[in-house]
Amino acid sequence: MWLFDLDNTLHDASAASFPHLRESMTQYIEDELGVSREDAHLLRIRYWRRYGATLLGLVRHHGVSATHFLDVTHRLPALESRLSAPRADREALRRLPGLRVVLTNAPRAYALRVLRELRLDRLFHAVFSIEDMAMFGHLRPKPDGRMFRTLLARLGVTAARCVLVEDTLEHQKAARRLGMRTVWMQHYLRKDPAAPAASRVAHWRLPAYVDRRVTRLRDL
Repeated sequence: MWLFDLDNTLHDASAASFPHLRESMTQYIEDELGVSREDAHLLRIRYWRRYGATLLGLVRHHGVSATHFLDVTHRLPALESRLSAPRADREALRRLPGLRVVLTNAPRAYALRVLRELRLDRLFHAVFSIEDMAMFGHLRPKPDGRMFRTLLARLGVTAARCVLVEDTLEHQKAARRLGMRTVWMQHYLRKDPAAPAASRVAHWRLPAYVDRRVTRLRDL
């Protein structure tokens, strides 16, 4: 089974959505918490670095509604006009044997917009979004190991039968701890100035928990 991240793995989120999401999240924090623009910017970054998702910090420390946050910040007018992905990647996905699943920390509505516009939606057997990562009343998005275990149980597969294709190293590290194989997609990361420096290291510095590095899905 193949587990695919969405943003900066299946499409160029660095160009299409990330700059706009950073802006909408900062605006949301400014409006909802009544803080200055600068403080909102700093909070967004602080929670992203500490929890892996700005949303988790806002829920934990400010009682923000996750549903409201995801709805407001991911509306992204004209998103479809900015989306792009190589046509060859679509054909590469079509040829992959086995089940193909999208596993994304983004909300479902956004994920489906992206997949439909890029004509990728029919190439996947299922889409698991952040709404599917709630456990005991708390969101547990990637790289939470408990969420990964629950997902595997729902899919009825063992970790050894899964390959995670991702741009984020922390997510791959967590998947490897469970026994999954991992593929590091770097094609889009190199163009995102906000991506962690570790995500742009050279091929010869491939982390031990990554099985393979690719820049195109056709290399899988």
